[in-house]
Amino acid sequence: MQVTTIGLDLAKHIFQLHGIDAQGRIVLRRRLRRAELLPFLEALPPCLIGLEACGTAHHWARQLAALGHTVRLMPPAYVKPYVKRQKNDMADAEAICEAVTRPSMRFVPLKSEAQQSVLLLHRSRDLLIRQRTMLVNAVRAHLAEFGIVAAQGAAGLGSLLRLIQSDEKDALPPLARDTLNILAQHLLALQQRIAQFEREIIAWHRSDATSQRLATIPGIGPITASALAATITDPDLFSSGRQRAAWLGLVPRQSSSGGKERLGRITQQGDPYIRRLLITGASAVLRYARQRSAAPSDWVHRLLARRPPKVVAVALANKTARIAWALLARGEVYRPSAIART
Repeated sequence: MQVTTIGLDLAKHIFQLHGIDAQGRIVLRRRLRRAELLPFLEALPPCLIGLEACGTAHHWARQLAALGHTVRLMPPAYVKPYVKRQKNDMADAEAICEAVTRPSMRFVPLKSEAQQSVLLLHRSRDLLIRQRTMLVNAVRAHLAEFGIVAAQGAAGLGSLLRLIQSDEKDALPPLARDTLNILAQHLLALQQRIAQFEREIIAWHRSDATSQRLATIPGIGPITASALAATITDPDLFSSGRQRAAWLGLVPRQSSSGGKERLGRITQQGDPYIRRLLITGASAVLRYARQRSAAPSDWVHRLLARRPPKVVAVALANKTARIAWALLARGEVYRPSAIART
């Protein structure tokens, strides 16, 4: 009996396979080690293989697609309801095999190595920014123990670093100065590496047409545009802009029943990095709008009059995500006059 569909549960060393034929009968249950997986699947005729979109999934999907198989990636949360009883590798593989055949299943687009490389730049930059924040807080807290406090922001931090590196003997004890010098040097090195990552991201942004079109939207700069272009590989996966915003977790959480709608806070599902970038960009647009009489649209002014600024920033991020989907789906650039009438 020929295998038509396979559910593959990924792991570091041991992989579990569950295969069925065209009538849905189980014809394959196999555990394979890492070195045995590709030779085994290469010997099989082309079939549909389902994977959970977890770590290493895109790498294995590219490898399996090169063998002639049709590979589909699915969010793990959408596969979980198909696990029948106890959770183990065999049950997970069977659930993946069942989920990949569902007509209503939503799939994750396969990313290329180039797109993953750009996202690696973003993730590395984000990691170093978090480390820089930790170092800044540590330096400020340590100096406060010696009665040295400076203003917030880059200017205040610069004065603290100059104090640490100065030759004033009475400002700090020698042992404390040596320790803080090490932290200050590490902080400066982090800033240089972050700047290097940003230069590489901007260089990729300038070479990608999709990223440049996204950057024409207010509130989206090269960082956000390149992250969106590398993450959203196929805009046709979303039927509307609202579905795109829901994928990013920028829509209200629903608890509706009996025809009565109850809306709460945003769901915060999807990619937290892109959602944070969109909200940050929307906050910058709002600051510009509040400082000047002219806003991106009257809609922003009306919403600011009756909602807190953070709520308006999330709403504007939702609208920005919808506009970004429209540009990706239609291959256009942002037109302020057309958007203002909506």
